[in-house]
Amino acid sequence: MRHTFKRSLLAAIAAGSLLTGAAVAQEQPKYGGTLEIGTVYVTLSALSWDPYDWNWKLNHDTGQFYEQLFAADLSKAKKSGGAHPFVADAWLPSSAIRGELAEKWEWQENPLAVVITLRKGIMFPEKPGVMPSRELVADDVVFSFDRLNSSPKKIKEYFDHIEKVYAKDKHTVVFQFKTFHAEWDYRFGWGYFSPIIPKEVVDAGATNWKNVNGTGPFQLTDFVQGNSNTYSKNPIYWDKEKIGGQEYKLPFVDKVVYRTIKDEATFITALRTGKLDMLEAIRWQNVESLKKSAPQLKWNRWLNMSGTFLSMAVNEKPFDDVRVRRALNMAVNKKEIVEAYYNGNAELFAYPQHPDYHGYFEPLEKMPASVQELFTYNPKKAKELLKEAGHPNGFSFKVQVCSCNPDHMELLPLVAGYLEQVGVKLEIQPMEYGAFLSAMTSRKMTPGYFMNNGHTNPTTTIRKSFATGQTWNPSGYSDAKLDAKINVAYQTRDEEKRQELLREMTIEMLDKAPYVWLPTPYVYTAWWPWVKNYNGELRAGAVRPGPIYARIWVDQEMKKKMGY
Repeated sequence: MRHTFKRSLLAAIAAGSLLTGAAVAQEQPKYGGTLEIGTVYVTLSALSWDPYDWNWKLNHDTGQFYEQLFAADLSKAKKSGGAHPFVADAWLPSSAIRGELAEKWEWQENPLAVVITLRKGIMFPEKPGVMPSRELVADDVVFSFDRLNSSPKKIKEYFDHIEKVYAKDKHTVVFQFKTFHAEWDYRFGWGYFSPIIPKEVVDAGATNWKNVNGTGPFQLTDFVQGNSNTYSKNPIYWDKEKIGGQEYKLPFVDKVVYRTIKDEATFITALRTGKLDMLEAIRWQNVESLKKSAPQLKWNRWLNMSGTFLSMAVNEKPFDDVRVRRALNMAVNKKEIVEAYYNGNAELFAYPQHPDYHGYFEPLEKMPASVQELFTYNPKKAKELLKEAGHPNGFSFKVQVCSCNPDHMELLPLVAGYLEQVGVKLEIQPMEYGAFLSAMTSRKMTPGYFMNNGHTNPTTTIRKSFATGQTWNPSGYSDAKLDAKINVAYQTRDEEKRQELLREMTIEMLDKAPYVWLPTPYVYTAWWPWVKNYNGELRAGAVRPGPIYARIWVDQEMKKKMGY
């Protein structure tokens, strides 16, 4: 009977049928095999291996082996009957967080602190030439925090709310606060800059991929710049997954391989031909052809967790005049971009707050008229505002754009065409990602800067994009009053009151128009049916997919029967 059911199941999958999350969960996991992935950042190679560098992409590449205090509770994913898709770049609702290295945590008052009890018996594997196998202890958490906090690359004021971090005993860490901070768990628990790294790796050289070593489900065993990251199973990994009432040791696959593929046609072909098991970010333009040529693929559609915009240097002429910035917004036909360029596969308004942020996001129709007009095509008024601002004949300016982003390389010339109709001309300068990012972080970018910026989470999206001196504030926007409001929001414990404050600041920044606000596209994830225990989840923390990949298994028999 079991073999008959299995053959029927394979036949249904081969015919392109979609299984529900519950049905997938009843299958028995299988160990072994390699998971070949074109990740969300398929065009970008690893940028750093060391948390000390404060690089935004670090968790994506190191989250297979460096673990954190907290992570997403993947048992609450939609595939398991839960409410969460887990696609946000750095947003975990409080109801969907679990302890990873932390077994439990509790608040104490006077002094205000979070006391974190670590799980006992979690081991670092042996790393020849770097360290012997040993247990993770509280001193490792303290060391990781203190080192990160001492970096000259640290984001301004990021840990200013923390008085000190110390080990109470071998398995207890205390984070003592100067003041409450609404992002306390994100900042050093599951955020971009939260990995726990042993001192031995730092002593050996943490920037060298050959030295890295963590407690996670995989170990980095090969790295070829611009080509691949290879992660092999950690044989002494501590965590387990409960499936069908039974616990299984993680991870299931022997290897996870990230493929770095800069050419869009090449990574689409790699998915279609089964060379990639998963491709996490697919533009809508490729979806119809893939569904025809590879009908067995399974799909998930999600609204991009990054906002697209043309940033304007607000401290330089002519962009120091808000009338100019508002004029450029009105000069771009954003509804036409949604309908004609994206073929409807985009939302006109979904940034800087994301529609998934319930309580923080307000739809455009509920916004003041002054905000709504920025999303309404009105070239006549744009010309009037430019004339009022002293630019009756328009002006020209340079714009940098990353050649790594096919969507931007096609969209920016379209934006330039709209602006030219009101006398504003763009000089477009494509750049490789490293140079493009460096231009912003060193504040050497051109007056215009065309980019994506992650929504991150409901509070960070305003702070990092518009607070004074922030790295990810490309327009250079600075207002002491806004900075003060952001600090008040962070110190507000009541989430409903915090939501109200954030909604007000969001309206304020939309009105000030430091960017030409552009539509947010939908993105697609596709995977072959032999990829099991998966339903399109992308991040289990801040751009960190490691815990997700640890729970996937590959049905190698099915893959072979399907001819791959």
